[in-house]
Amino acid sequence: MTDTKGEETVAGDALNVIGLQKSFGKNHVIRGIDLSLRTGSVTVLMGANGAGKSTLVKIICGHHAADGGTMTLAGAPFAPTDAADAITQGVVTVHQSIDDGVIPDLDVANNLMLDRLVERGHGLFVREKRLREEAAKVASAMGIEVNLRARVSDLSVADRQMIAIARAMARAPKVLILDEPTSSLSATEADRLFALIDRLRDQGVAILYISHRMSDIRRLADRIIVMRDGAISGSFETAPLDYEAAVTAMLGHRMTEVDVEVAPGTAPILQLRRLQLAPGAAPIELEARDGEVVALVGLLGSGKSKLAEILFGISPPARGEMEIAGSPYRPSSVPDAIAEGVFMSPKDRGANAVIPDFDIADNMTLPFLRSLSAASFLSAKRQRARADSMVDQLGIVCQSVSDGIGTLSGGNQQKVMIARWLLQPARVLLLDEPFQGVDIGARRDIGRHIRATAQGRATLVFLAEIDEALEIADRIVVLHESEIVGEHRNQDIDLAALVSNISGAAAPQSGSAP
Repeated sequence: MTDTKGEETVAGDALNVIGLQKSFGKNHVIRGIDLSLRTGSVTVLMGANGAGKSTLVKIICGHHAADGGTMTLAGAPFAPTDAADAITQGVVTVHQSIDDGVIPDLDVANNLMLDRLVERGHGLFVREKRLREEAAKVASAMGIEVNLRARVSDLSVADRQMIAIARAMARAPKVLILDEPTSSLSATEADRLFALIDRLRDQGVAILYISHRMSDIRRLADRIIVMRDGAISGSFETAPLDYEAAVTAMLGHRMTEVDVEVAPGTAPILQLRRLQLAPGAAPIELEARDGEVVALVGLLGSGKSKLAEILFGISPPARGEMEIAGSPYRPSSVPDAIAEGVFMSPKDRGANAVIPDFDIADNMTLPFLRSLSAASFLSAKRQRARADSMVDQLGIVCQSVSDGIGTLSGGNQQKVMIARWLLQPARVLLLDEPFQGVDIGARRDIGRHIRATAQGRATLVFLAEIDEALEIADRIVVLHESEIVGEHRNQDIDLAALVSNISGAAAPQSGSAP
């Protein structure tokens, strides 16, 4: 059932949001949101980048004040003055950045008990034995099996996530908000998280789960609420939940209704023969052609990142051969790959790409300064001209390429990182999560430019999300557990088959692409 109108308050609602409004200057970010979160229920909140999800959550957890509307918590007025006030009243958020919820340099026991240690009246002295006994009880109640003496920074992302949630639950919240909690987890680690969420739901906690990963939603959602352009665009709570209709409400069109004129490509450029991503994995056979954009899609741990690392010379394959235009390709380093015309824009631009102290032009031209130099001296005029040209082509919003990279929005920073690897002609262009952290407008700008410049190279785009693949690819190749389990030409695509491939529900199959 789809209902784009407001929701009625019913008995059992933990949190009610009524007519919420929020603007930043002339930008109306939240437009009359009505939302209820029910006790003992998981509500999934979906929305594309820029839909207003983050702003809504920040209002609920006290980071922003609303411009209009009201909220009630367990029937009482709720208007938190800050995050601490929201926590005190029973609304706790575990943010996408895991380390926001833990103290990495403390051990597990101290992290689990930290909030009790700082409570008023606790006293100045802590009995180590009692602290660890209490921490063990918390860990056991939450199903966490880790060494309580281990430093949190030494744990896996999944274990840190569990501890952050356990800390949140130690406050006995009425409402728990989880923001993209599986974005850094493998499928096995996500299963552990899902089991914990099931336990919390059974305890009567109202859970707002922010995601548009289909595997998460199918596993957890009691209902789906969709946001688009700052408003609720759909509500789905009749079993079985209609995921495809929810995605349509999120995007404003069906996932298969995309403006991509599929190009089959011409001559093969990149060929992978019997390539093993890991010892014991099934060998991969893949061909990418001149002018073709191939999306490699899969969940975390599917092998996408490993394949990107192999192609860019960061790590070797377990076995197998690679060819570029019929010649053997065996890069032993990143400079080897670049010398062969294989360029890669990595994911997580903050950690792997952006140089904060450099201006826009320096960030953009960094790998190719030699080509912009004469007699070992950089030509500032040539550098600026090339950077200005890419600013125009990609629609980067800035005052000048001499501005610091930090003056740009996240979407425009990402455009600069993509532009970096389009300055010179590539034989193979690798884009690892090129839309990470950008709004839907920037995503489509980037996608259009990648497709418009695809002739003369093979382009491989590594993605976790189906809608992003459908907007950019000629062909979609699905990876699961380090092997190819499906290939789909991006035309009249069988969405159910594609979803099954990604979730691992279907057995490996031969490709349907020509």
